[in-house]
Amino acid sequence: MAVYAIGDLQGCYQDLQRLLEQIAFDPTTDRLWFSGDLISRGPESLRCLRYVRSLGDSAVSVLGNHDLHFLAIAENAVPTKNSKPMEPGLQEILDAEDAGPLLHWLRNRPMAHYENDILLIHAGLPPQWSIELALQLAGEAETVLRGADYREFFQQMYSDQPDRWDSTLDGHERIRFIVNCLTRLRYCDPHGRLLLDHKEAPEGISESTLPWFRVPGRASRGSRIVFGHWSTLGLFEEDGAQCLDSGCVWGGQLSAIRLDRPAPPISVQCPAYQAPG
Repeated sequence: MAVYAIGDLQGCYQDLQRLLEQIAFDPTTDRLWFSGDLISRGPESLRCLRYVRSLGDSAVSVLGNHDLHFLAIAENAVPTKNSKPMEPGLQEILDAEDAGPLLHWLRNRPMAHYENDILLIHAGLPPQWSIELALQLAGEAETVLRGADYREFFQQMYSDQPDRWDSTLDGHERIRFIVNCLTRLRYCDPHGRLLLDHKEAPEGISESTLPWFRVPGRASRGSRIVFGHWSTLGLFEEDGAQCLDSGCVWGGQLSAIRLDRPAPPISVQCPAYQAPG
């Protein structure tokens, strides 16, 4: 059995199929871990969603920021200041005859997945969180997203505050902080404050703006963490943190790494479905 982790799909279904051919994926014996953002921006979000759902126990996908934003759109829970014109690919999902089951399935994806000493998340961890605490807090967010009041949380989701972890946080502020870390985080300041506006690559950035995995005293240091979300970082590994988002939708690559044994990454070149910015 082979286990592969794959970076952000963002609706790039044909590229996914080419990558699966390259790794000789067999759904009867192999497993896939997806780093989230299955949909949005690319040309075939509906096919991506249907395909990953059809894999059943052969695949696990964590929730990404685009996945959560789409779920909020579907519930008419996006504040006016955060709303944008509907992408045709997302409207196609809402118009599909199986929209209800697809939305229910997506909302019930995990915020984090931990297996064989590997943590799969979409974005990052603040330096105060150990792996154990991250899993506990991911579970808290999952309980809200799968509960009766998930629509109310979506209405409260769109804020960068609070920007620093405090164990006394509660209510929507606590869940918002958890979700922001797991689905949006790239950079922190040296004291562990989230800097959610920064999206660029680390080269040449201010010394007071640190990739989340470089913050001194990071409690999750020493653990293997696989994530996506950061296309300007690309296929990258440092101190156990492995980024898989190699910019498929921007004309980069869609990449997979093998998790069950050492092996070189495998990538396929992708068309530029979107232009950065």
